[in-house]
Amino acid sequence: MIPVFRPLAPCCLALSLLMAQGAVRGEPPAPLPSEARAARWCEELGRQLYSVSADACLGLDFRPGAMRSVEGRSLMRVDRLPHQARQTASNRPGSRAPRVMMIGGIHGDELTSVSIVFKWLERLAADDGPDIHWRVIPLANPDGLLASPAQRMNARGVDLNRNFDTPDWQTKAMDYWVGRTRRDPRRFPGDAAVSEPETRWLQDEIQDFVPDVIVSIHAPYGVLDFDGPAEEPKRFGRLRLNRLGVYPGSLGNYGGVFKGVPVITIELPHATRMPSAREQEAIWHDMLKWIGQNFVPGNLS
Repeated sequence: MIPVFRPLAPCCLALSLLMAQGAVRGEPPAPLPSEARAARWCEELGRQLYSVSADACLGLDFRPGAMRSVEGRSLMRVDRLPHQARQTASNRPGSRAPRVMMIGGIHGDELTSVSIVFKWLERLAADDGPDIHWRVIPLANPDGLLASPAQRMNARGVDLNRNFDTPDWQTKAMDYWVGRTRRDPRRFPGDAAVSEPETRWLQDEIQDFVPDVIVSIHAPYGVLDFDGPAEEPKRFGRLRLNRLGVYPGSLGNYGGVFKGVPVITIELPHATRMPSAREQEAIWHDMLKWIGQNFVPGNLS
């Protein structure tokens, strides 16, 4: 997809003017507050993704994490706790809402994996939705998405989905990269497990949030993949289950096998062309149905 460059959105114009004034006065740049970091992040996404509006993005109340990407970009997340979940969530065993972590953009050149998360966030913002506590990370690899052209890896050339701290990383990651991928630079696992700030942040988010299930969005294989202890889904929309295997350093390996947190991977059919609105709706509906069948509040503690 060719990046779409737009004029600065109103939400971001004031920020740019303040930064310019500071530069004219020769002042050292001050750390940006959370709101300004969110504005800059949304502006960059709005320029790169045709389907994401900078103003609409800013209205979703994203918050920056404690870490930044290799190139210093914010790593953003947002929590959504619908009205029903707020009523029932508590510390009593069996009473809290399920926790679902949704992650897009681990691979920066899979643009649809980011765009569809924003579409689904609009759904969550429009109504109360089901009784689910969501933690949503639309873009785990901002440097990859915003590179020219967009690239799978982060700014250091590491495939984040081969960099998680799985027990087999030390013994298998490099051998797999050399032997099975023939040193494919798009799949380089890094010099050490969890060597990248983006991967460290994702692992910290998983530890902090303690999700009951992780939904990871990718493209372009057009299937579902699944790892972990739960009944596997057979189909979301037109996407049917086709297990792709477990790789050293992958999120499915880290979450589903090592941590025991079910990981459902949604592989959209195209990296740069969105599914139809009807298919987006079907995937969303089937995903919620599967979550409801497997992670009902009565089975959680």
